[in-house]
Amino acid sequence: MADNLDHDLEAEKPPPQQPAKRALHPLFFIGSWIFFSNLTILFNKWLIDTRGFRYPVILTCWHLVFATLATQILARTTKLLDGRNNVKMTGRLYLRAIVPIGLLYSASLVCSNVVYLYLSVAFIQMLKAAAPVAVLFVAWAWGVESPSMKKLLNILLIVFGVGLASFGEIDFSLAGFLFQLGGIIFEAMRLVLIQVLLSEDGQKMDPLVSLYYYAPVCAAMNIIIAVVSEAGSFNPADLAKAGYGILVLNAMVAFMLNVSSVFLIGQTSSLVMTLTGILKNILLVIVAVLIWHTSITSLQLLGYAIALAGLVYYSVGWDQIVAVATGLWVYLKGFREISALDESRLPLAVRRALFTALGMLVVVALVAGFMWQDNKVDVQAV
Repeated sequence: MADNLDHDLEAEKPPPQQPAKRALHPLFFIGSWIFFSNLTILFNKWLIDTRGFRYPVILTCWHLVFATLATQILARTTKLLDGRNNVKMTGRLYLRAIVPIGLLYSASLVCSNVVYLYLSVAFIQMLKAAAPVAVLFVAWAWGVESPSMKKLLNILLIVFGVGLASFGEIDFSLAGFLFQLGGIIFEAMRLVLIQVLLSEDGQKMDPLVSLYYYAPVCAAMNIIIAVVSEAGSFNPADLAKAGYGILVLNAMVAFMLNVSSVFLIGQTSSLVMTLTGILKNILLVIVAVLIWHTSITSLQLLGYAIALAGLVYYSVGWDQIVAVATGLWVYLKGFREISALDESRLPLAVRRALFTALGMLVVVALVAGFMWQDNKVDVQAV
């Protein structure tokens, strides 16, 4: 009887808990996305401008071919693309959604790379502040959003700021401006089309799953564009001049941007991603000025500041701005109290942030030094 009672008590004991796995801090994913996003832009600009690979359409085509192969391999070897199991892909959906969205994505990528032939990285980022304006106008035209006076005034503020930044640009190029404008419009149409078509079919795709479906369509489209536009002037010797390893590394960095965006979306909120995107653009302008010594006038800075202020208000809203500012103040106040109690040890979150920032700073410094040194060698050769 006692043995049976002991056996029952042992059976009722809860199973031993497994130690919880330590998850990476969200700052790691934020830093990774900022790093790969800015590195992709700087790498493309350097490859086209300094390395002499002046074939932006072919470069975009190579990125998409690499992305097609990489997503196919990841789908068969990892769980990163398991989200495609939730997508009910049919022939009708592929023709209605994937093909037109893929074509717009292809046009957006081509314009975004061609513009490096004409404009500086800093000015390109200033123009990109107008992207929400294009999205909202396309949404109004499509009937997805209802026009309002408040949003219109906010948009006019952003347009005014971008206009000032453009007016103050020293090396303004109309062709480059039009290519950037085209890239913004194509991207706005793509985003609205995703919202309209995929929401009707009840589908949800993260960026990596989207790339899995769009990349083959975009690659096929870009091959046609490349044959028509750049095949006649293409010199195979430029491949060796750019470096085969450099081209592979460039495609890997561009693909890692998509992977990092998936993790960022999964680990943070849309508000964090919006604020991170604005911070990323500001950092990129600063880094571009340091690397290429781009001249920025005070009028440009004023216009960009106005555009960014309007962009923050448009993307976040006043209530969220107040909430974020309040949360930051509470955090800093708590940090001071912790430091007063224990001056010898920083909080874990702060130490992780400093470690991540230090690592990013070292890598960015190495990349910037490599680009600057190569640019210096090219100038001396000329």
